[in-house]
Amino acid sequence: MPELQYFNVSLPVEYVAHVEINRPEKLNSFFQAMWHELRQVFECLSISPLVRAIVFSGAGAKAFTAGLDVQAASQSGVLAANAEHSNLDAARAATLIRRQLLEFQDCITAIERCEKPVICVLHGYTYGLGIDLLTCADVRICSDDTRFSVKEVDIGLAADVGTLSRLPKVVGHYSWVKDVCLTARVFGAEEALRVGLVNAVYPGKAKAVEEGIRWASVVASKSPVAVQGTKELLNWSRDHSVQDGLRYTQIWNGAALQSRDVPLAMQAGMKKRKPTFEKL
Repeated sequence: MPELQYFNVSLPVEYVAHVEINRPEKLNSFFQAMWHELRQVFECLSISPLVRAIVFSGAGAKAFTAGLDVQAASQSGVLAANAEHSNLDAARAATLIRRQLLEFQDCITAIERCEKPVICVLHGYTYGLGIDLLTCADVRICSDDTRFSVKEVDIGLAADVGTLSRLPKVVGHYSWVKDVCLTARVFGAEEALRVGLVNAVYPGKAKAVEEGIRWASVVASKSPVAVQGTKELLNWSRDHSVQDGLRYTQIWNGAALQSRDVPLAMQAGMKKRKPTFEKL
């Protein structure tokens, strides 16, 4: 793992990594260096044999993340594009902005691309970029003080890092998605639970993090071949037809079913004992 400035990474139990956004004095708001570091963290954990599941949360009592640090972004990066590219014609300026957005999107997508399942534990302010991040995760839970908002229309833009593409698929409720995206209204933990944005709501951040680690430890106790294959196949099938998903599963399991984990898990089940799987 490279030296980190804006994230904490720990191993609270065997095979479980806990990643914390660590800028609480700024409500964990993001600027360019942070999303590059985020990608480094998840790319590293994705291939680490010491990690089988990941808990993702925010440091401090007030926020998972308040979203983009607008002041920093307006001085450099995509939000400063008008000033930076004022001497270029529209086509060239658009090309540079597109490249910047592609880089930003790729950094955030590192969470979804990570081979290991990620559970996002939310609390406090979860605004703007926070929605982009949580929709990349595999499972979401929150504390009862969580406040959500797809905030981008309030700063004059359409959300462009993943929310508009992923949120409808997460909740399956287009009318509700359009409501929260078009109005930027704040909604709470109970509404998030009702529409399926989160799986559960807990009394306070500490309890939510505890439950996130418990869930991750359960997943980490399973065959890493089976778990990582399941995540890959679910994500593929979400974006393809049923027939495409079935075909891809044939190809994937043509290799994965040759794992020693299959007979090991079956024998452990018959003997009612906990199996121990090799690192992957």
